[in-house]
Amino acid sequence: MQIGIVGLPFSGKTTLFQTITKTLLDTSHLSRPETHLAVIKVPDSRLDKLTGIFNPKKKVNATIEFIDVAGLKSDESGSVKFSGNFLGNVKNNDALILVVRLFKDESVTPPEGSIDMMRDINMFETEFILSDLAIVEKRIESLKKQIQKTQDDLMKRELALLEKCNVHLQNEKPLRDSDLSKDELAILKTYQLLSIKPLLIALNLDESQVKEKDSFLDELVKTKIGKHSKALAFFGKIEFEMSELSEDDAKLFMSEFGINESALNGIIREAYSLLGLQSFFTVGEDECRAWTIRKGMNAQEAAGEIHTDFFNKFIRAEVVHYDDFIKCGSFAKAKEMGVWRLEGKEYIVKDGDIISVRHS
Repeated sequence: MQIGIVGLPFSGKTTLFQTITKTLLDTSHLSRPETHLAVIKVPDSRLDKLTGIFNPKKKVNATIEFIDVAGLKSDESGSVKFSGNFLGNVKNNDALILVVRLFKDESVTPPEGSIDMMRDINMFETEFILSDLAIVEKRIESLKKQIQKTQDDLMKRELALLEKCNVHLQNEKPLRDSDLSKDELAILKTYQLLSIKPLLIALNLDESQVKEKDSFLDELVKTKIGKHSKALAFFGKIEFEMSELSEDDAKLFMSEFGINESALNGIIREAYSLLGLQSFFTVGEDECRAWTIRKGMNAQEAAGEIHTDFFNKFIRAEVVHYDDFIKCGSFAKAKEMGVWRLEGKEYIVKDGDIISVRHS
């Protein structure tokens, strides 16, 4: 899973990237911004607990790639220009985090000359919609010409879908808020449309705005948040300083400022929710591992995430949920209590399942 972090210049997007990835970047020597990538381990207390029980040779967390997307800069008037390079960099991401500046800092003048939450969000939404419109309209024109020659039914269905998307975009609405089926989304995936990507709006506040956090978020929920978008607030400067502290000191620091959750944990939680993701576990003396899958995947599909042979040669899955296993304390007790079971390939995996795959 790859998540792109975008934002206007001086919004704090690179600070957020450094905070959640614990990466210190030296950007002072750069004549222009660069794109940075880092892979982070997904914290999971359940995996930590299982590792303590099985004492394996190796513990493997699920991972997420974060991209600090470059390509935006202000012109001499202070207005931001969205380059083709920037839009191209965004296309490969599974989801986007849009960092919006609300913190005050007189030493760093924001683009457009002022701080305006809704204006900044709308700038990105408008550019994404315009980019998608150009792609959709070009493909519609091409399909119409091909259908005249071939009368292909698949092309006709694709054309109907794109025309529906075109109306939505013409109404200045992002495609993530449209009512699209799983099959329709699969067709659109090949176009790498921008406004269809799940969006997490991250408001960057300073320490003086702790009490204002909820009011900012409430305003977003009323106006901008839909089925495939979410919002959270973080305190960039404070949390960047916390990222350099020990875990115990960081918790104390958070408590002093009234911060209930770190930016990393909040972003991972919301990203999993936006993308419809969940985790299952495999355990043993050699390795305890968390695997990330999409909600709704069956046991055979989940087995395929471990190894393609497990999908092709799947027989059964031994399954016990994490909560039940912890209550029982062992697989033997779980079997005795009836919470350990054998499941077929159509079993829908639940978040927190511990699975062992039987295969030929």
